[in-house]
Amino acid sequence: AGPKGDNLYEWVSTILGPPGSVYEGGVFFLDIHFTSDYPFKPPKVMFRTRIYHCNINSQGAICLDILKDNWSPALTVSKVLLSICSLLTDCNPSDPLVGSIATQYVQNREEHDRTARLWTKRYATGLSQ
Repeated sequence: AGPKGDNLYEWVSTILGPPGSVYEGGVFFLDIHFTSDYPFKPPKVMFRTRIYHCNINSQGAICLDILKDNWSPALTVSKVLLSICSLLTDCNPSDPLVGSIATQYVQNREEHDRTARLWTKRYATGLSQ
């Protein structure tokens, strides 16, 4: 992760799909925007790469407690990215941003995983574009 050009408030980052997850092999790009009150307010982190995940919507917004109410000024960008990686390994269907994907995850895990792998291949590997 690092600044986008000369603007220290706008960063770009890359996350690799965690091994053993349905996102394995994917390369996901994120935008990180710091407000002037950082580190007292969390950065705004958005996925630029499309991903099939119940806690990440089609605009790239992420539902993650540390990016909202559980933010602490002690958290670093590295820890935020690590938490997002953990979310890719273990989603949180009880606090979804996309209810239909959460329902599918709970009720039809096999279909969910197949779709998530397909989206990873299509949008995050450069193989099917």
